[in-house]
Amino acid sequence: MSELKQDEILNEEIEKTQSCCESSKESCEANEEQKDESLEDIISKLEEDLKQSEEKFLRVHADFENIKKRLEREKYQAIDYASEKFAKDLLTPLDTLEMALNSANVDLSAEELLPKLKEGIELTIKSFITTFEKHNITKVDTTGEFDPNMHNAVMQVDSQNHESGQIVSELQKGYMLKDRLLRPSMVSIAN
Repeated sequence: MSELKQDEILNEEIEKTQSCCESSKESCEANEEQKDESLEDIISKLEEDLKQSEEKFLRVHADFENIKKRLEREKYQAIDYASEKFAKDLLTPLDTLEMALNSANVDLSAEELLPKLKEGIELTIKSFITTFEKHNITKVDTTGEFDPNMHNAVMQVDSQNHESGQIVSELQKGYMLKDRLLRPSMVSIAN
């Protein structure tokens, strides 16, 4: 083959390669533009998602703060009015006492008045005991051995009927609220 023919073939190959490169280049540029557009789309979508997530977080946080404040307010109201039911139940014994006092103002002889007052006081005590039981307030037991956790020994007495350390008499009743001691019983114990 002659050199001229070889040059022509070589030129044709070069032209084909250049044409192929140009079309590849155009295709690459088109791909890059598509990538740029799709990256911009992805970025804008992610930014929108982030913005929505931030708004959702702020709403949830605000709701949480409102709930926290409401619960705090309700807690203080519950503390302030915790004894409301007990106080309402104490109104009945108070009414009984007032009726007993009013009965003392009636024109009766001393013989008639004394039993009525005694009956009124007994009804009042019974009403108090019922109210206490309703609210789990019980009397501290003072029979048997002295218990320093439940009893307050205010004096020691000689007793032939009791062993040393046993409770002889109750001077003031003690009370418990469920498992908690409200007031210890004041007792005298045997020497």
